[in-house]
Amino acid sequence: MANTSARLLRLLSLLQTGQDRSGEELATRLGVTGRTVRRDIVRLRELGYPVHSVQGTAGYRLAAGAALPPLLLDDDEAVAVAVGLRTTAGSAVAGIEETALRALAKLEQVLPSRLRHRVNVLQTTTVHVGAAGPRVSPDTLLALAEACRRRERLRFDYTSAHDRETRRDVEPHSLVHFGGRWYLIAWDLERADWRSFRVDRLRPRTPTGPRFTPRPLPHGDPATYLDHQLSARTWTYQATVTLHASAETAAERVWPGMGVLEAVDDRSCLLYVGADTVPDLLWMLTSVHTDFTLEDGPPELAEALLAQADRCRNALRRPGDAGASDAPGQAL
Repeated sequence: MANTSARLLRLLSLLQTGQDRSGEELATRLGVTGRTVRRDIVRLRELGYPVHSVQGTAGYRLAAGAALPPLLLDDDEAVAVAVGLRTTAGSAVAGIEETALRALAKLEQVLPSRLRHRVNVLQTTTVHVGAAGPRVSPDTLLALAEACRRRERLRFDYTSAHDRETRRDVEPHSLVHFGGRWYLIAWDLERADWRSFRVDRLRPRTPTGPRFTPRPLPHGDPATYLDHQLSARTWTYQATVTLHASAETAAERVWPGMGVLEAVDDRSCLLYVGADTVPDLLWMLTSVHTDFTLEDGPPELAEALLAQADRCRNALRRPGDAGASDAPGQAL
């Protein structure tokens, strides 16, 4: 019975790839006869899996069913689903917490004791730090995702960071979850340019518009494009520095959205950064832990760098040392 269950699981895994599989191929992959494959197909259908026969190829295809059949998961898949549900319960999607926890409770009830132990160990020893981003409606996410998939124009009302209301008509490209927030990347028809929109600030209008032909996205992929967009936005304070390290080395120390790197040679690169305050800008530059030269920036940044250098030197002096500061450094 154990061998039969394991074989059914393997057969289902092969069928779930979305490709048509011939009976001969399935028999070879499973190491059984064609008759055994046909018998196992019958068992899967009895369990509720819609396995269709493909005419003309003596093959099989797994279609989407009208009802949810029992799930067959191997150990790693079961643990992955359980951990994923636990993580989803703390996500920024409004109303999904209770649903995820209900699904997790049902899954844990049928997990073998050895798997429940693995899941519990991970959950009890893992701490999630940081608040979730603004909540978004799952209906909104689904509507945007469907418009992206179908390549249909999308209309929505949008509230900017300065509370300015606008109506946008776009060609949606992708949804990106970045830094605890959801973003829609789209071609703005009125502005004739690519834009990124915070999903929590938009309200889709229905129905969607006509179909469109996708345009090439700058920087190749949605994550890289959004990284550049967030880094190059109009910050109150901006600076350009030369990092005395290769772009490959610096990339390991510059987190997504912090800034844009531009290679100069194999020993240096430019970093473009921005922030709302000078202390934030100072912290970002020093957090890279790489020697750098300030190429361009506000006068306040140069003053802050000098003050930071004095503060660090003073931290190593003992009372009574020549030239020691009589007063502690002022916090920026």
